[in-house]
Amino acid sequence: MIYLSSLLQTNPTYKPAADRLFAALYSAGVEYQLVDGTHDIWLRDFMPVQIRGGSFVSFRYEPSYLENEPELRTNFKNDLSLQFSFPVTYSDINLDGGNVVFSPSKEKAIISDRILKENPNYTQAELIKILEQQLKAQVILIPSLKKKNDMTGHADGMVRFVNENTVIGNYVPSKKGLEQRIQSVLQEYGIDVIDFPYFSSSNDSAVGCYLNFLETERHIFLPVFDNAMDDKAIAAAEEIFPKTIVPVNINEIAKEGGVLNCISWETKQTEKNQT
Repeated sequence: MIYLSSLLQTNPTYKPAADRLFAALYSAGVEYQLVDGTHDIWLRDFMPVQIRGGSFVSFRYEPSYLENEPELRTNFKNDLSLQFSFPVTYSDINLDGGNVVFSPSKEKAIISDRILKENPNYTQAELIKILEQQLKAQVILIPSLKKKNDMTGHADGMVRFVNENTVIGNYVPSKKGLEQRIQSVLQEYGIDVIDFPYFSSSNDSAVGCYLNFLETERHIFLPVFDNAMDDKAIAAAEEIFPKTIVPVNINEIAKEGGVLNCISWETKQTEKNQT
């Protein structure tokens, strides 16, 4: 089951892109539900994280980038929990769900080092130890850009798993800087990085971040941006993933700083058979 904020349907800024996504999900036979009571549309960040074995952990959602906009912070326990029936363990660690990228088995979790600044009361060793216990996974920290260059520093805008030992990463022609540092760290853990199409956009826009897709049992809903690179991204996804690739123009939402993985949250459920 895919969950999305009801604000996507009611906010005129998001609605054109949301309608295209709703149509794509319906055509693919993927069930989705809208969640009421959210303070913004980025469900991935404030909803609980589903870990290996199927249980859920709800982390504290107090990101520094919303320090001056507390009205945009959704508290799952107080605002949304009554809409769901599953048991949740609550953690005091300050962590956005978009900064947790699991491997298919959920035995590995890639998290950017932005989490260190979000939890200054912990040493790096303490934080990793607690996270590995709560996520039931090996935690791999990757570097992130400075806040002025990347507001959230979320790992789901930098890498996504293909299999247990392979990820895709944003391709930058110079192959220097952040992408090179990420690749070096992951290679130390035996994880290969495949270059994936990417282009940068201005300010806090996420336009150009193709790897922030929505993945389900049989589909990859791939964000596209009415850009010349769209066809290259679709072709790359079709070559890499043994799933049906469904392009979705998501520009109106991407311009606000996030893409398809950012706005969605899922519980494990098999998609409906097509007739």
